[in-house]
Amino acid sequence: MDRIFHRSSSKVDEENPYWMSFSDLMSGFLVIFILAAIALIIELTQKTEEIDQSIDELKKAEQVRRDIITEVQDELAKKNIRVEIADNDTVLRIRDSTLGFKSGEDTLPQDEEMQLAVRDIGFALHSAIMKKERFAYLDTVFVEGHTDSDSIYYRGKGNWGLSTDRAVSIWRVWQSKLQLTPKLGDLENAYGQRLFSVSGYAATRRVNEQEDNDQQKAENRRIDIRFTVKKPSIAEVEAIKPGIQELE
Repeated sequence: MDRIFHRSSSKVDEENPYWMSFSDLMSGFLVIFILAAIALIIELTQKTEEIDQSIDELKKAEQVRRDIITEVQDELAKKNIRVEIADNDTVLRIRDSTLGFKSGEDTLPQDEEMQLAVRDIGFALHSAIMKKERFAYLDTVFVEGHTDSDSIYYRGKGNWGLSTDRAVSIWRVWQSKLQLTPKLGDLENAYGQRLFSVSGYAATRRVNEQEDNDQQKAENRRIDIRFTVKKPSIAEVEAIKPGIQELE
């Protein structure tokens, strides 16, 4: 009986030799599938980590900006210099009453108290930005001049020229009268670009759209120091974009 069973088994194997090859092939496909799945999981994990890292960096930069702005405000408050935090913790606002510009003029008054206030603001900015190399988290610090909507000739340049020149006047004090190392004008962001920029917006970005009285107009005349943070570059976004699409 044993001999008959053995011969029958051998006969089946000889007549169907492909069954062994098909089984090996399927096993091979299974191994390839498993390896491909593992590779995909690893790649998606890496992409997820890159995305999380970019988000964490942006959160860190925003926190650094808040720390800078808050520290500057607190430091100036000790010297009875009032600056406001505005635009969702992105701007330090210096009111016209602190600067004392005369109507239609871009020159800071010679009043010692106001001159000292402008210098102290520059010192406080420098200290807060330099602390722990926070400048590496910033993209640009804009020194912005703003006016009310009253029309003015001002050397043929109107409010655009006046707002810009007032911001430049503040900047010149910081550059020429502050003994700082490095100077504010020499600070660079993470991309090796100059950190500070000066600009004027005339009456295009008013705090009060309606100017029904002198108080509302006065609030529109100001210098804003706007902080923008370092964000992922286009190349960095493009690098993680495939991973984001795969996760969707």
